[in-house]
Amino acid sequence: MLLVAMLFVALPLWRKTSPGNDVLRDAANLGILRDQSAELETDLRNGLLTRETYEQGKHELQARLLEEVKISGQPVKPPRDPAKPLAIVLAVLLPIFSVSLYLTIGNPDALLPQETIAADADGIIRSDEALQRLGRKLKRTPNNPDDWWILARSYTELKRFAEAAKAYQELVKLVPDEAQLWANYADVFAMAHGQTLQGEEVVKLLGKALELDANNMTALALSGSAAMERGNYAAAITYWQKLISQVQPGSEDAQMFNGGIQRARELLLAQPGGREKLAQLPSGGALAPVAANPAAAITGSVSLSPALAGKVAPADTVFIFARAAQGPNMPLAVLRKQVKDLPMKFTLDDSMAMQPQLKLSGFDQVVVVARVSKSGTPIAQPGDLQGLSGAIKPGTKGLNIVIDSDIP
Repeated sequence: MLLVAMLFVALPLWRKTSPGNDVLRDAANLGILRDQSAELETDLRNGLLTRETYEQGKHELQARLLEEVKISGQPVKPPRDPAKPLAIVLAVLLPIFSVSLYLTIGNPDALLPQETIAADADGIIRSDEALQRLGRKLKRTPNNPDDWWILARSYTELKRFAEAAKAYQELVKLVPDEAQLWANYADVFAMAHGQTLQGEEVVKLLGKALELDANNMTALALSGSAAMERGNYAAAITYWQKLISQVQPGSEDAQMFNGGIQRARELLLAQPGGREKLAQLPSGGALAPVAANPAAAITGSVSLSPALAGKVAPADTVFIFARAAQGPNMPLAVLRKQVKDLPMKFTLDDSMAMQPQLKLSGFDQVVVVARVSKSGTPIAQPGDLQGLSGAIKPGTKGLNIVIDSDIP
């Protein structure tokens, strides 16, 4: 294309020459002398000139004619033609400018032979031969983020985490502002280095992801797990609470991370000063709400036996909860009130679960307990008062419970 352009521009300039003026000048001079000679003869015939004056004038014209012929006969240096130097300058500058411009805004890689890389419908390469071809292609064209993305995902899918980490390392150089790439990089880096999230490099990569997007779900999940591995249970709760606010309540993901939060709460409470740390967390480290299941809800009323009225104070805590008739003793749904609220109507459903995997709708038979707690905790203590139902099915309506017994 450059050669064709140069032929159209430089060649016409090279061929262009300035026209000579020697012939035109000689013809003009001869014409003038011829006219002047004719005028002399006319003046002689008309008696305006004497013969002597006529001969003298004619002699002068002949002398001028000889002088003109002598001058025109000498070699004349042709004038310098500016078209040829211009043609040379354009022949040099045109290729330099065009190639520089193309290297700046064009795609030089398009001039290279293109390889076809076979990937499946998800964009994953599973063939070693195809991965090697893609690797060779990236050596020639290392600035293609799409190819690095395919390579990183393919190595991750094949569980070749060390190679996936190297691919992500190159990818984040080309696309440094994408939080998800940094989170994926942290994940495969951890898998490639002992399958642990405790390393400083992993924490650094996760920090970069959250710096770009504080709500990135992958980064929040991994950061919570990393904090658990380091024993920083308060940080784990914080990360997972923020994550859980983005998932569907009652979903499998919500249940999984609620379970993680509950485990972190238990471990934090077991540490010295753990209760104070838990109280300082957003929402006190509370679990995310579980979606209610109206069909499994239990409704009824609770009252205090008049015989025990003298043993309680209006501000004493009352816990109304359901637990499995056979199975874990942990409450499946909990409602907290005070003695001054009695008698009262209540409803227990899945949204009141302490753990998402332990809820009313997950059991066939439950027992409902109403307890006046002197300590303010749902764990039974001597001196507490309680009443309970028999084994009932979730969804029972109109239950009536009377607090009428002491706990020895």
